[in-house]
Amino acid sequence: MTFDEAFDVLIGHEGGYVNHPNDPGGETRFGISKRAYPMVNIKALTLDQAKAIYRHDYWIPAGCDRAPAPLRFDLLDMAVNSGVKVAIKTLQRALGVRDDGLVGPATLSALSQSDPTAVQARFNGARLQMMTDLATWPTFGKGWARRIAANLMRI
Repeated sequence: MTFDEAFDVLIGHEGGYVNHPNDPGGETRFGISKRAYPMVNIKALTLDQAKAIYRHDYWIPAGCDRAPAPLRFDLLDMAVNSGVKVAIKTLQRALGVRDDGLVGPATLSALSQSDPTAVQARFNGARLQMMTDLATWPTFGKGWARRIAANLMRI
């Protein structure tokens, strides 16, 4: 999956402008939050600007372009939803390597030697398990679970 293909799927999850009082990210548009980007005018954010942010701040740092094609979207989706380091650590736990949050030689070697479908299943399971421990699970958990289910159904 290319970045452009992954972005198109991601935007289907993220939607437009939201300012939910219980969302720790605060004001959000296209999944870009005011908390993460305090200098961005969230209401005026364009889709092209959001796409540039996703490529530069999530796709590349999470190592999505170096992951097997079937795993790229899931890795991007978690990086956006939970943070790049958390996504990488979750991937590393799914691979059985040290979870240091860096896509280095050990992670890349494990990725190249693993069955991408099995890693994808373990990754999504670990992702869901991590989310159930979050304080915001009672408010947002149903939506997160549906998001992961939708990701799994497109496999």
